[in-house]
Amino acid sequence: MWIRLRQIAVACTDLNLVSRDLTSVLGLEACFTDPGVKQFGLKNTLWPIGTQFLECVTPLTSDLNATAAGRYIERKKGDTGYMVICEVDDVARRKAVVNELGIRVAFDLNYPKEGHVGIQLHPGDTGGSFLEMDEMTMDGGGEVGGPWWPAGPNWQPYVRTERVDAISAATISSPDPVTLASRWAEITQVPFDLDDHNQPILDFDNARLRFVEEEDGRGERLSGIDVRCCDRPSVLATAETLGLRIDDETVALAGLHVTCIE
Repeated sequence: MWIRLRQIAVACTDLNLVSRDLTSVLGLEACFTDPGVKQFGLKNTLWPIGTQFLECVTPLTSDLNATAAGRYIERKKGDTGYMVICEVDDVARRKAVVNELGIRVAFDLNYPKEGHVGIQLHPGDTGGSFLEMDEMTMDGGGEVGGPWWPAGPNWQPYVRTERVDAISAATISSPDPVTLASRWAEITQVPFDLDDHNQPILDFDNARLRFVEEEDGRGERLSGIDVRCCDRPSVLATAETLGLRIDDETVALAGLHVTCIE
């Protein structure tokens, strides 16, 4: 039984601006726009980062109250992390676990013809953010870097690794990080641990979830990611030019603090 971090989703108000920043700073190229998110009043874009993905969704209307994502942006006081999306080999067993824990499934992803089944869990029950677990049942599904239907059938030609090549961690801020990490450990069946800074962590097969004290007044949320850099100086220099650099290793992109790891 394995679990990998495969995709991070962000909710934003200006998709064009976010696209410019991600392309310029991280050197990414968009691979897919999913027409299916229109049913939620949204439009989106996905960018591959190695074999993982960053997705940005934005409401189709300027009235943020008209969509769940828009209301989430309002509650979190701006663009923000929205979903932690994982690939697993056993959605049926994952469903059994969440049912036993009494966690609601907000959206049941059931696309057998496309080779994609999964569960999106209710953030009111998980805490932190939406948590989604997907299984790819088509040929090659489950292989490292294998098919990922949420990014469309042809994402591989759009991978650009000149500047970054992986998402190595995600950070969730909470007033009570220990309790939240313990909850996610139950849900994901990944052991709770502490890092060298005594922060709660869960180590997935390809990335780490880090739970930290919320200090920015924006509430409990998916607040950051770590990216593995192939050209860290260029990432930081471009971020500086665009006014997006926070410190010697962190830049602000799409409502996330993005930490640049070598």
